[in-house]
Amino acid sequence: MDFTFTDEQQAVRDLAAQILGDHSAPDALRTLERSGEPRFDSALWGTLAEAGLLGIGVPEADGGAGLGLIEAACVIEAAGKVAGAVPVWETLGLGVPALLAADTDAAYAWLARVAGGDAVLTAAWHQGDGLGTTPSITLDASGAVTGSAVCVPAAMVADAIVVPAVDGDDVAIVLVETGAAGVTRDPIETTMGTPDGNVTFDGAPSLPLAVGSAAVAAAFDRAAATQCALALGNCVGALELLASYTTDRHQFGVPIASFQAVGHRAADAYIDTEAVRLTTWQAIWRLDEGLAAGEEVAVAKYWAAYGGQRVVHAAVHLHGGVGVDRDYPLHRFFLAAKQIELQLGGATPSLLRLGRSIAANA
Repeated sequence: MDFTFTDEQQAVRDLAAQILGDHSAPDALRTLERSGEPRFDSALWGTLAEAGLLGIGVPEADGGAGLGLIEAACVIEAAGKVAGAVPVWETLGLGVPALLAADTDAAYAWLARVAGGDAVLTAAWHQGDGLGTTPSITLDASGAVTGSAVCVPAAMVADAIVVPAVDGDDVAIVLVETGAAGVTRDPIETTMGTPDGNVTFDGAPSLPLAVGSAAVAAAFDRAAATQCALALGNCVGALELLASYTTDRHQFGVPIASFQAVGHRAADAYIDTEAVRLTTWQAIWRLDEGLAAGEEVAVAKYWAAYGGQRVVHAAVHLHGGVGVDRDYPLHRFFLAAKQIELQLGGATPSLLRLGRSIAANA
């Protein structure tokens, strides 16, 4: 595949990087994180909407730009690079693709709200003892949802949740409003301080989106692949801090970057970042082209989990004590990497999924 972005895609990347970078300075994030309020910058969310970035994948008829998953992933990557306090991945990666698959007036009404900055979306993939690709939440004949989900990203600020559910002998995807009767949200503490929560559904009404295991698998692949874009941005942000610090930090009269051991560790972090980059864009490109991508998503998720951890550990190691100072921005990338590693299955579950796929097609 050609990894070169089109002029339009590059323009989206540049605009997202500028807006998210301008509004996510370390001092601003520190103030928000110490305010006691949810880690959600509503002003930045509005700015992203005004710039058309929240509606990047929404049809033009509904107020969006009508672009694809690659462009959405560009925005998500930019959010990861600055540890932005906005649920960009949750909305553009977990929510919007599932709504686009529904092709109903009700779904498009929600997409219009997203484009206008009036709705935050997320998805309840962690159910029971595993992922919602084999759901434990149930859906009855009236469309009522019953069950529970844990570690729902941005649950405490979300307006609606995409929910994979058992539908009789089949599986389905529905949308549940967080303010609906029968929905209970309990906040949880996360490594990153994100407003995640555990959610209980007790006969909550839902909006049908799609039916069948293929639809559930497609939604999960888009969720996982776009999360890899978030991980990529996180790696790039940590790597840039690593490069800057080891260049500016002098010992024995020379930059520590000139030390062989430091150079080797930094090079490994760069290689890991490139592995995350190449596998991520391979998976997203295939999904955007409508090609089978299950194995590619599993490979990308493995590198986002495994390689992402290696990058942030190297960055902290080479910073020494500065790396764990909460007044220095690196800690945000370290905490985010751990959270990303565990969401939607870590390195081992991704390898197991890949192995099952290879065995089934052997």
